[in-house]
Order: sequence, then structure tokens, then C-alpha cells
Amino acid sequence: MGIKTLKRYQEEAVEELIKYSEKLIRKNREKQTIVFQAPTGSGKTFMMGSFIEQLINEMPNDDLCFLWISIGTGKLHKQSYNSLKNNYAGFPDIYLLEEEFFGSRQTIDKNEVVIVNWDKLNQKDKKTNEWKSTLMKDKEGTNFRELVKNTKQSGTKIILIIDESHTNSTSKRALEIRDEIIKADLTIEMSATPVLTEGEYQQKVKVEPLDVIEEGMIKKEIVINDHIDLTTDDETTTQELILQSALNKRISLLQAYQEANIKVNPLVLIQIPIGSEGGDKQEFIETFLAKNNITYENGKLAIWLTKDEEKINLEILENNTNKVEFLIFKQAIGTGWDCPRAQILVRFREVKSIVFNIQVVGRILRMPEAKHYKNDDLNKAYMYVNTKAFNIDSEVLKLNVVKSLKSKRKDIYKPLELKSYYRNRIDFGDITYSFNKVLEKTFCDEFGLEVGNYDVVGSNQEAVKSKINLDFKNAEDEIMLDVHIDTSLFDKMDEKTIKSDKTISGVYSENDIIYAVENLIKVNLNGYAFKRSISPVRNALYRWFDKYLGINKFDLNGVIRIYLIILNNHKVFSPLLDASVKAFKPTKDEEIKLKVAENEVWNEQWEIAEEKYFNPRYERYEYRLSLYEPCYLSFDSKVEEEFIDYIEKNSDNITWWWQNGSEHMAVNFGIKYGIQSTFQPDFLIMFNDGRLGIFDTKASGEREDDNKVKAEALQQYILEENQKGKNLIGGLVIKDAEHFRLNNKKEYISFKEKTEDWTYFKNL
Repeated sequence: MGIKTLKRYQEEAVEELIKYSEKLIRKNREKQTIVFQAPTGSGKTFMMGSFIEQLINEMPNDDLCFLWISIGTGKLHKQSYNSLKNNYAGFPDIYLLEEEFFGSRQTIDKNEVVIVNWDKLNQKDKKTNEWKSTLMKDKEGTNFRELVKNTKQSGTKIILIIDESHTNSTSKRALEIRDEIIKADLTIEMSATPVLTEGEYQQKVKVEPLDVIEEGMIKKEIVINDHIDLTTDDETTTQELILQSALNKRISLLQAYQEANIKVNPLVLIQIPIGSEGGDKQEFIETFLAKNNITYENGKLAIWLTKDEEKINLEILENNTNKVEFLIFKQAIGTGWDCPRAQILVRFREVKSIVFNIQVVGRILRMPEAKHYKNDDLNKAYMYVNTKAFNIDSEVLKLNVVKSLKSKRKDIYKPLELKSYYRNRIDFGDITYSFNKVLEKTFCDEFGLEVGNYDVVGSNQEAVKSKINLDFKNAEDEIMLDVHIDTSLFDKMDEKTIKSDKTISGVYSENDIIYAVENLIKVNLNGYAFKRSISPVRNALYRWFDKYLGINKFDLNGVIRIYLIILNNHKVFSPLLDASVKAFKPTKDEEIKLKVAENEVWNEQWEIAEEKYFNPRYERYEYRLSLYEPCYLSFDSKVEEEFIDYIEKNSDNITWWWQNGSEHMAVNFGIKYGIQSTFQPDFLIMFNDGRLGIFDTKASGEREDDNKVKAEALQQYILEENQKGKNLIGGLVIKDAEHFRLNNKKEYISFKEKTEDWTYFKNL
């Protein structure tokens, strides 16, 4: 691929896709299907492009080609084509069907990727049942049907990729083209909302929304009608109210981007109903925006109704700095459109009920630069609706980002001015691509090569031959022969390893070669995560063999040749990998320090937010002492709920309590511990005498190592802040029978080991 690198969740998804694809392709059966489900904004096209490239490398001896069908409306096929073209560094070859394969080509060749516009294929005359498209009709040159047939007859296997497969992929015409004409060796249906159910596919690869959010690819949350009450007056209509609120929000977001020196011009999407109802709304919107100097003529307003209707100012709308501020649309941008600077969505009351589905909501989910910002307002999307109720489809709810329940802080609150820490997770215990240089130096030092001298491949090969064998012969494998085990003795066997004096020799299969090398890497990772580390380590090996020995992974059987050299000389390469991984530790530590410095946010005067929005999955409780009103809660443990009940019943000395929440966000209160970790205690409690309590509830006896680190970090925080004049108390809280006990010691010892260290909470 090009300059971009896969996010961690993307690497894992691609790895799964390759594993299942290899397995299914080897079966040589038709109608084999993998469902690839990934949320809008997760980078499905990028992942699938990487999958194609890596599958070609993993199966170099197989003749594979790829048909990429774009089902969605608009110019989705050209977007896919341009995206893949930009990401591939000249390999593999990628073509548009209507341009390259318009009668002149007889077959699709090995490793070629052909992008197909669905609308060019699926049209038939209702009377004659003849194909309308010249790509499908019988003619002098080769049509699409013949192209596919010739390709299969040549021995090349077809991998069919259906983009946005939820749209028309199960229609009668789609099934006819897929099952009767293409007859792919493997089909991959790609969608945020796949329609196939269990039993209709062989494997499913799913990207979890939380992983996408944590990597900064999509917004953390979507807030409904944020600060809408600040713009209302007695004479304002509800549709004026939501438009003015959206306008105000856009201005405040733009200012926040400018203050952070981020070149993004936030875009407001306004969805209008179809039919005459939409026409009335369009006229009102255009008039309202014109009063605010937002028009088609000055380029600040764009419109996209349907593919056959009006389109204005859409040319480079997706550019982060494009001057278009508002876009009016109907259903056209459900699929086939990508504008990550879109951040606000306006929906008007309709005759039918409003439903927020993933295709529309997904338009405001993407982060403009595929990362989260320090200002958390920029990590949110905003929706404005002039209706009392609306529906959210299940796929949007699964994202757990929609926040429509509003709660406000009570007036009894007085400023806390706490020091709070926040940082996204920045390390996953993996080897990264900076491992390239470490392995390069370790290997070159071992073989006496000059680091960075790529022009002496011949002399390099001579130098390494003194220590390893560069022959590509297949590695020999031994299989035990004639082993008999008495099952009655099985439970009494001391040895876990079963051996035999008699063996038979053979050679490794291609799959076994790959597995053996990956296992060699695995045993030398020294604690790094295998799934996340295998790709960077393999890449470092490929790079070294290419640069210094002239063996390129893209050459015929290039990967297998590299692997065979490693296997035939495993006594040399195993300790070399071990040494490289150990030498990587200082680089990894420095990476973590830099990422921490770049991503950590210190707020020296943190306050509990004046208002907060909650997800519909939160329940409303009638707790008297809750700082937020109404009180919406979601409990991660039974202990939390029981602790609140206890506080409410024993509240003589308590003014208010506040639940920190499980979301890892800058608006929550956090304490730094270790080099890279954030601890968010469960509760803040204000006592009548002015003390502020910071408490974290735990189940007794569970994860005590983690409890110790957090408890001691909390006590250190309390000590340091009290030295500055604060009045803080706190610690870890457990439930002991009917009582709650608190550990507030500088050195944490578990309740089981030293009960006397745990005071009764009621005595505070």
C-alpha cells in the first residue's frame, strides 16, 4: 500500500479476511461467501484494498483476480477506483471495467483488480428481457459475460467484492449476475449493515465500533439538540430554532478548529423530506440561510437532491477546507459519498416518523483527519431535530454514540478546580513499523554488512553465505510413524510430549512453511502481542531480504523463498529475531513517551460539566442526592449500584454525589498513573463539611495487582493536591457483608491480607 498504514483494528480484520479467504479458496467450491461488517467511517475500502494486496502476497502461486462491484448510488465505483489507485504503489493493477474492458480484452489477468459500476450491468428491458448495457449485450468484442467466462476457463480464480452490499445485493437481478454469470470462487459482501443471515455465508469478519472510536477514526458521540435552549424566544418557530442552533454550533466549532490551528471548515447537512413536503422545506431553508449570507452564488451553500436532480457546488465538497458551509440533501448521500468534515445534521419534522439510520448518521461520524483532538467538542457530532420523538435504528444504537437524554448540574454545585488527566490509549503491546531499522541494524551487524548500502547485493550475498545457506530447497519435515497409545493409561501419562523412534521424512507444504516461520517469530516476540506484531515483523524481514540480498517478496515465489532461507537456517535466524526484538525495547519506550506527550491532556481547573447528554440505554433514577438532574445511570457492576443506594440511605453528612461514568473522555475526571495510564475513579462525593471524596468501587479480591497501582496513585494525588490547599479524601471501596469499607492508606494491602487497613465508610 501507499503511505497510509493500517490501524490496529484494521490489521486484525485484514488478517482474519486473509485466513478465511485462503481456507475457502482452497476448497474450490462456488458460492462461498464471507461477510465483512465494519462501521461507517472505519475505512472499509482501505482495509479491503490492503486485503487484496496481502492475499496476492500470501498466495503467490495461485492465479487470482478481483472483481469489485460498487452497488451504491452515485459515483461510488469511481471513488473506490481513485481510493485504491492512490493507495497502491503501482501494484496490483487496477482498472475501471467500462474503460479498460470494453471489448478489447478477452480475460482478466492474474492479480488484476477490476472496478465495476453496478448500474452499468443490471439493467434489462422489461418487455424483451434483454440486457440494456453494451457491457452485457452480445456484440463484436468481448462483453462482460464472456469476459468472466473466459477468465474462469483460463484457470484464474475470481474473488468478487460487493461494496455496500446491503443495497440491492439480494435482488433478483443481483443474484442472477452473481450466481449465474460471475460464479465467483469467493464472494466478500462488505457493508456496515449486511443483510445476509447466519447460514447464508461461511464466515463473518466484524469490526467493533468501539475499536474504531478508540483509534480516532469516528466521533466519540453524537449529541441531540445541543444548547438549543440558548437560541429560543417566544416568536421563534421550531424549524427556525433548529436551523439557528445548527448555525451557532457551526460557528463555535469553526472557532475551536481555528484556535487549535486545525484546517477544517465544519459542514452542516440538512436532510429534507421527499416530495412536495421537501420542496416547502427547501424554500424555507434557502431563505433563512440567505439572510445569513449563505447562498449558492457565494459558494457557501450546496445541494444534492437525487442523482437525476439538482446538484450545485459539489465538485470538491469533501475537501476539509472547502468553503461550502451547508448542504441540502434528500436521500442521495446515503452511500457513495465521503466528506469527513461533515459534523452537524439537521432533520425536520415529517408526516411520517423520523428514523435515524446508519447510512445517514454515518455521514457525520467520520473524523476529518482520522484522529481525535484535545478539544472534546471537536470529537463530537451534532444532530438537530424539531420533533419530540424519533427512532434510531439498531445499527446506530450498536455504535453507542447517540446521546439524546439531557441532564443538568444542580445549582448547589460550587467550583472544584481539580487537576484532571486524560489521554487516549496509545499502546497495545505491539511491535510497530519502526522495528524495520532495528532489525536491519541487528541483521547487518551479524553478517558484517554496511547498514544502508543497498548497491552491493552480490557482495552481501557472498558475506552472508559464510553463516547461512541461501539455497531455496524445501525444508524437510519428519512425521512420527506407528505410534500406539493404550487409552486406559492416558490419564496416568506423565509426559505431555509423545515421541516415536520411527519417523518418515517429507517436505513442508506451502501453508506449513508460512506457519513454521510465523511460529518462529511468535516464540521470539518476548511478550509483544503476536496478532498485532506479526505484520510489522514480516515487513521488516521482507525489507531486509530485498534491500540487502535482492530477494523481493513480489518476485515469483518471493515470500516462500525468503521463508525457506529462514527455516533452513533457523538456528541463526531464531536468535537474531530474539536479539532484534530485545533491541527494539528502547525504541518502543521512546515511542510511548512521545505518544504520551502528544496525546495527554492536563486540565488544571477541571469541573463537572454543567450539562451532559446520555445514551438512550441509560436508565432514569430518582436519586435525591445526584448532582445531575434528571439522574441517568448505567452500572458496570452491582457494587456501584449498591454503593449509591447506601449513600442515599446514609446521607446525613453528604451534599451531593456524581458518577464519573465508564466512558473514557476528557469531560470525565482522571488521575495519571504509570507512564501511560489513566485512572477514572467511579464517584466524587461532596460532604457537608466541605471535604470532597474521590472513591472507586471494587469487588473484593479481584484484580488486586491493578487495585494496588490505582489505589496508591489516588492516595498520591490526594496528598499532592491537599498540599496545594485542597480538602480531599478518598480511596478504594469494597462491600463487606452489609457494610462498605474504605482503604485510604499510602501503601495498599488487600482486605483479605490486612483487614485493619480498611475503615468503615460510615465513619468518614
